[in-house]
Amino acid sequence: MMYDLKEKIVLISGGASGIGFSCAKEILRAGARAVAIADINEANGKAAAEQLIKEFGTEKVLFVKTDVTNKSHFEEAFKRTLEKWKNIDVLINNAGTFNDSQYELEIAVNATSVVHGTLLGLQYIGKDKGGKGGVIVNIASQFGVDGDTSFPIYSATKSFVIGLSRSVGTPYYYDRTGVKIVTVCPGLTNTPLTHHSSLTETKFLFPDLRQRFMDRSKSVINQPTESVALGVITSITNGENGSVWIAEDNEHYEIDLPNRKALRK
Repeated sequence: MMYDLKEKIVLISGGASGIGFSCAKEILRAGARAVAIADINEANGKAAAEQLIKEFGTEKVLFVKTDVTNKSHFEEAFKRTLEKWKNIDVLINNAGTFNDSQYELEIAVNATSVVHGTLLGLQYIGKDKGGKGGVIVNIASQFGVDGDTSFPIYSATKSFVIGLSRSVGTPYYYDRTGVKIVTVCPGLTNTPLTHHSSLTETKFLFPDLRQRFMDRSKSVINQPTESVALGVITSITNGENGSVWIAEDNEHYEIDLPNRKALRK
């Protein structure tokens, strides 16, 4: 199910920094017509837009301050993008947070907002609603596949993203909307969320879990955000509907999640 990014309009939540910002850069370099960045951090969003405008031009970039946990607020980002370019081809649900001690907000950002984005994406991109069809990429995490002792709630939100994406990434929805759904699960990545200075004890359920995570991560490659962005592009251009991709250690590969009966002991 090949897909060409050339001349496409791409909306990215959480696009002001980290993986989202790198996605914006690499997607424009890949020939997309324009990107819209939806992010709650206005200062970062404006700075990101200015940086992209310097490299790609004023008609290539739009920033919309957006609280993705509020569906009507998130919808405004879709409307603003359509006002500027008349179409949306690709949505990347990238906004996320890591703070198990504030799990209600974490669930709202990492899980609820992906529901908002996915349903809005089907509404505004879907052929059955007047769109041209396209792609929705939902960003999960390798911890959504494996789970992790240090941050169980974060891991659970990312498992939710995988489950949602696989369920909507089925023939019923694609035949109806022409929208392909793929999931990308990054490994440890050098983002503001994972900097050692930001991983305070207050972000974990119990203080000793921070040191447990730090000790475990010492032997793991902390890949650059640009590598994940290239993995996102691979999933968009080459991924099948419902496919799940890993982006870790600067590699990008699809994984097969077998039927439950194949897992029976």
